[in-house]
Amino acid sequence: MRTVSLLCGCVKYLIIVMVWFVRRVYVLADWFWRKMCFIWRYFRRIYAPIVGRTLLAIGFRRNEHGSQHGEPETSDHDRRQESCLSPEEVGEVYRESGRDAAASSEDTVRREGQFNAEEHRVETAEEFYCDYDSTWETEESQEVAFKNSSRPATSTHYKFNRFRDAARDMQNYRHGYPVQTRPQRRSMQVSDDRPNLNFYLGLRPSSPDGVYISDFHNEWYGEYDTLEYVHTYIQWLFPLQEPGMNWDASTLTKAEIEDFLENTTAKKNLLMSYKLMLDFYGIMLCDEETGDVRRSSNWKERFNNMNSHTHNNLRITRILKCLGTLGYQHYQAPLVRFFLEETLVHGELPKVKDSVLNFFVFAVLDKSERRELIKFAYLNYDCSDEFVWCPKKIQMKWSVFKSPKEMRNTKVAVELRTEYLNVDSEDKMSEAAKAEYV
Repeated sequence: MRTVSLLCGCVKYLIIVMVWFVRRVYVLADWFWRKMCFIWRYFRRIYAPIVGRTLLAIGFRRNEHGSQHGEPETSDHDRRQESCLSPEEVGEVYRESGRDAAASSEDTVRREGQFNAEEHRVETAEEFYCDYDSTWETEESQEVAFKNSSRPATSTHYKFNRFRDAARDMQNYRHGYPVQTRPQRRSMQVSDDRPNLNFYLGLRPSSPDGVYISDFHNEWYGEYDTLEYVHTYIQWLFPLQEPGMNWDASTLTKAEIEDFLENTTAKKNLLMSYKLMLDFYGIMLCDEETGDVRRSSNWKERFNNMNSHTHNNLRITRILKCLGTLGYQHYQAPLVRFFLEETLVHGELPKVKDSVLNFFVFAVLDKSERRELIKFAYLNYDCSDEFVWCPKKIQMKWSVFKSPKEMRNTKVAVELRTEYLNVDSEDKMSEAAKAEYV
């Protein structure tokens, strides 16, 4: 018995010593880990951009030599080497293609433009490649194959993971909703087979509010508190093929979309609904042909409201989707460009910025316009190493133009465009300034 008691005492003291040691080691390990994380963040913030530019410059210099003995480069490896053009070669591509003078300065326009199909082609293993996003696919495969499952993510960056989740939803929209994420729930049986079209023709009211389309346009215009705090009207004003939070609203059907696109009255009323919501957000439609928009006179008040009520980000995404579905696809890019300028150039709407990059841009159906919007976003994004909305290969091509001079020219062009759209072109702007803008 004495031996057993002695053994139990030794085991007890051994356990006590082990617990004390483990606690000490854990504290030291935790302290060491925190210090290492701090050093890593400091190094990444200060030195990573320098290392990245150095590696990029080395890559460009290597490729300036071209292929040996004049042999054609046909392998996948050689194609990737060929795609890393020198700054002069990329500049020449942009000089040949050009871009719209209203979007940037004359010098930038001469050198910038769309990449051809070969330059847009990216490998699936590229960093920040998202297989739910077809923006960088060649025209032959444009928006053809709907991807219901995907490979593992090519980056663990938290912003990329958010973008990837959003890209799945936007892909579903761009392909006409082949996958219905959740069934529509109804609070009552509906006998009308075209409720959204009949609502826009003034033949029935919305539900449960009981408001006709003409009443929305005439009585709700400028009623900002009502538009903010009532949540059952947006599904009627901007119907989609996906259900919303209003169980009394119906999703669009293929037949409804076809009939809507052929009905002048319905499309005219949709335009009025668009103007109603633009006014609510402090925006004005200044050209019904092109869809160009600008700030309205009360934009500061409305921007503050938008920034403090982030559910409006979901509403704007719905509006953009509806415009693309019901005949106003050409209105998408101007509105998204407006939000990109406000968030990235002017520093407004910080709580809308993520939604602009994750959702608004990728609601644009036209692939070429989507590319231009992403390019504009990249060139005006503060931290290029945190830009996750296009593959690194594309960013490397664009980084040639992201110099202080180019950025200054871009911002001057944006400011001039904003000034041009915000003043009376006859009374408040000189002919010289208009000539410079045009």
